[in-house]
Amino acid sequence: MPQLTVWYNTRCPVCDAGIDWQRNKLLALVRSGRVAFKDINEQPEVLAAHGAGIDDVRRRLHATDEEGRLITGADVALLLWKLTPGEGWLATLLGNRAIRPLTRFGYDRFADALFAWNRWKGHW
Repeated sequence: MPQLTVWYNTRCPVCDAGIDWQRNKLLALVRSGRVAFKDINEQPEVLAAHGAGIDDVRRRLHATDEEGRLITGADVALLLWKLTPGEGWLATLLGNRAIRPLTRFGYDRFADALFAWNRWKGHW
C-alpha cells in the first residue's frame, strides 16, 4: 500500500503536466511504491466511499494516505512538496498555521478557474 496515492485528471493538460513534473521529482518514492499517481478517469468511482466523485477530482487534487484517509486540494500539494527533495521549504512556508488558510483559498480559486477552463475546452 503506498504511503500516498494521488488522484488527478490526466485529461487536463495543466494537471497532467504538473503531476508529470512532480512525479519525476519524486521518482525514487514512486519506484519504491511509497507514492503513487493515479488517473481518476481510469477508476472514476474509486473515491465514492469518501463521498468524492470524478468531478471532485477534476476540480481539485485528491489523495489517500496509507490509512485510507482522504486528503484534498492544497493539503495534497503541501504533502507532495514536503516529500519532494528541495521543496520542503515551500511546504513549511505555505503550510504554517498562519498562512495555510490563504494557501487553501488561493489553491481553491485557481482550481475553480482551471476546472471551468477545462469544461470550456472540453478536456473531459
